[in-house]
Amino acid sequence: MTTAEATPSLTIADHADRAFLGHPKGLGYLAFTEAWERFSYYGMQTLLVLYMAKYLLLPGHVEGVWMLDAFRQLPLYSGLDGQPLASAIFGTYAACVYLTPILGGMLADRVLGKRRTVLLGAVTMALGHFLMAFEASFLFALLCMVLGSGMFKGNIASQVGGLYKPDDLRRADAFQIFYLGINAGVIVSPLIVGTLGEKVGWHWGFGAAGVGMLIGLAIYIAGQKYLPPEEGAGHRSAAQAAPRVAFTRQDWLALIAVLLLIPVMAIAIVPNNQIFNAYLIWGDERFDLVFFGTRLPTSFLVTLDAVVSVSFLAIVALFYRWYGRRWQEPDELTKMIIGSLFSIGGMLCLATAAATTPAGDKIGLFWPMMFELLNSIGFSHLLPVSLALFARLAPKQVNATVIGLYYLAFFGGNALVGKVGGLYQTMPTPAFWLLHAGFAATAGVVFLLFKLLLAKRLLHAPLTVDA
Repeated sequence: MTTAEATPSLTIADHADRAFLGHPKGLGYLAFTEAWERFSYYGMQTLLVLYMAKYLLLPGHVEGVWMLDAFRQLPLYSGLDGQPLASAIFGTYAACVYLTPILGGMLADRVLGKRRTVLLGAVTMALGHFLMAFEASFLFALLCMVLGSGMFKGNIASQVGGLYKPDDLRRADAFQIFYLGINAGVIVSPLIVGTLGEKVGWHWGFGAAGVGMLIGLAIYIAGQKYLPPEEGAGHRSAAQAAPRVAFTRQDWLALIAVLLLIPVMAIAIVPNNQIFNAYLIWGDERFDLVFFGTRLPTSFLVTLDAVVSVSFLAIVALFYRWYGRRWQEPDELTKMIIGSLFSIGGMLCLATAAATTPAGDKIGLFWPMMFELLNSIGFSHLLPVSLALFARLAPKQVNATVIGLYYLAFFGGNALVGKVGGLYQTMPTPAFWLLHAGFAATAGVVFLLFKLLLAKRLLHAPLTVDA
């Protein structure tokens, strides 16, 4: 009798555990669900400011938006019209999207469980997309998008982490695959949703985003049996209805560590996220974007960044898969330190480009391409890996809530991007990019301190206990 015949259940379990690119089958369903959700989200976000500034908030349309007059009485929007009002509404929307995952995590942990919370979030977001087809319901549509995203975002990411045992190093690789799905949605959605919205009609674009969300919902429903078992309050059996397990000293240490990492992550993402702000302004002014007599749109820089980022998410994931078969794969904190070094290198490329190009001359694309190369490698070591680290460290009692708290880093990071981006007009450009290198260096030093002081107690605790 073979080992497989003697232990058929173990063989089946091992096969299911590696059925999707060497990962559990559930990862495939979660990654494709997230890809379609991001397709809908970024497609809608691509159109949102243009839709408001060029159509909805113009005379003849703005009067029909329900409750907008009362909304404009708030101090943040008082006296604003047209494009300034559009930008203010967009800013509020973008900020709230990164705050509501905390509420979504609490709802999952204490009431519904992750699966039902994700399902409710997906349905709510789809409703928001379709409400965008009606001018009158615009504010309600945004509210649905914010609430739905809060229920969806952190809980689906938390389920990715739940597919793996605490000491399974495939978790970081899994989140890189998960981020591939995100970036696939980012690349494709402007081409479809944006084109439909601008060329055919705004509501056609929003409708396409809603269809994308429904596709994601269908994929998630189809993959229910492959997802991690529920531990939320809404899914406990009578036998499991005992009081929650009390926090251990190790749980408290892990919780404090992840909370301290949130502002550090906010600092770490500033260099990457500045791509969507001052980098575009600088590129529009100084980059040589003329090819064969035709100037490419400045937005080409964002498309280029998305393509390079996706490519290196795949390359880095494959590299560590190859590396892990030969040597001990680095833990999450080590990868984040490596990512910080590459992020510093990317910022130094931009500082070099600014410092070595005479005033009035156009900057060739060599240094921007080197920046894209190094920054994308850094991105691949920072964002998906940091999410994997949070999923690993978060105590089970509050796992979804902690994943929701993770997105506070994006709230703070984007706020910093806007604040620091305003310095572009007043600082020498080389110094401006050196400042961003300083952000990356500061985060890297803190990651190193965490590695030296806490890694043995936190990252390897399960191995110590088992021993």
